[in-house]
Amino acid sequence: MQAIMETAFDALYLVTVITLGIKMIVTCKGNSQFRLFGLMAVVLGAGDAFHLIPRAWALCTTGLENYTVALEMGKWITSITMTVFYVLLYYVWRLRYRVQGRNMITAAVYVLAGLRILLCMMPQNQWLSAEAPLSWGIYRNIPFALLGLVVIVLFYTSAKQATDKAFRWMWLTIVLSFAFYIPVVIFADQYPLVGMLMIPKTCAYVWTIVIGYCAMKKEA
Repeated sequence: MQAIMETAFDALYLVTVITLGIKMIVTCKGNSQFRLFGLMAVVLGAGDAFHLIPRAWALCTTGLENYTVALEMGKWITSITMTVFYVLLYYVWRLRYRVQGRNMITAAVYVLAGLRILLCMMPQNQWLSAEAPLSWGIYRNIPFALLGLVVIVLFYTSAKQATDKAFRWMWLTIVLSFAFYIPVVIFADQYPLVGMLMIPKTCAYVWTIVIGYCAMKKEA
């Protein structure tokens, strides 16, 4: 039952975000903000596919324990693409609110993203092992959480100042995604049921993409 339900959910998620992303790229009418948002959605879905597809295959065949390398490699790739996702979302913020300058914020985004990717590439992560150390899972997610916090604050303040109804909940989708993700990083190995928080975390990302798509339908 888990295999069927989880595979169906993941398939629906991947198809939804990638389809919406492609539609945004194709139908944005040259609007660079929404073209970038569409690219961001495709990066999100394509990156997650590297982990979710092997996981679905494992669940539907001989079990997760027999696909450790493929699953951990998928997590590794997803960690990188999620970082790219937030960098792209930062540039969506700049385009939407016509931000000029603010070089210190841009530098902070790149430093945090670069540090996150560097930490993800360190061999101490033991990505291809079933016994990856929790400590490095925490280390690599510290700059990632700070990057998310920067984007949360930017969207919250800008949407409020501009009375931007279309993007008024963008900050909340990111807050929720991290609120559900962080307990999984810390506790999932010890308490496997905590891993179920990835479901609402995924829904928060779908909400993020839907916000952009609905805004495009009204504005582009």
